Amino acid sequence: MEPLIRIDLEKVLNSGDPVIVELGCGPKKKPGRIGIDKVDLTNVDIVADMDEGLSFLPDNSVDHIHCRSVLEHVANFENLLREIVRVLKKNGKAHIFVPHFSNPYYYSDFTHRRPFGLYSFCYFVDHTDQLRRKVPNFYTDIRIRIISQRLVFRSSFKIINPVKKLFGWFLNLHTILQEYYEENLCYAFPCHGIEVVFCPAS
Repeated sequence: MEPLIRIDLEKVLNSGDPVIVELGCGPKKKPGRIGIDKVDLTNVDIVADMDEGLSFLPDNSVDHIHCRSVLEHVANFENLLREIVRVLKKNGKAHIFVPHFSNPYYYSDFTHRRPFGLYSFCYFVDHTDQLRRKVPNFYTDIRIRIISQRLVFRSSFKIINPVKKLFGWFLNLHTILQEYYEENLCYAFPCHGIEVVFCPAS
């Protein structure tokens, strides 16, 4: 799929303003962002298949990448993550939201390809930066540094929502609580998703 670029990308990249990219923006792109989506919708600045990468963006050119409820849809997750790391500036940040594997609605969407858990992004960090339970990081050479990771709790039933948010607040006080929750409680109290902020490791 050949990217369709509707903006003067070179001008935006060289403007001196922070370059903010929104992957999978849909029709509701936030102002001041470069909206990228596979579907040709209103407000999409670049129509592109993210499984094929972000070749239209130069190395180290982006200050912030926002990606909400997108990574579970892509076929080649590792390739897109590599591209995100490539285009981010040294101090650039990726702001990611993905559904947690215990989310009861995750499997209803036939376009979802993979669930995510608390350790999913740890496969791309050095062992010293991982959580208490270590996972292998030798499958790939992609390296990120996780700045923050938060479990998100919410319910479509308004009466339960405050309780879930309070529960989430407590669990996010410490990574040990997060890890204990995922090992022992996640199916009793399902998690809506995970918010991760990371930057390139070097």
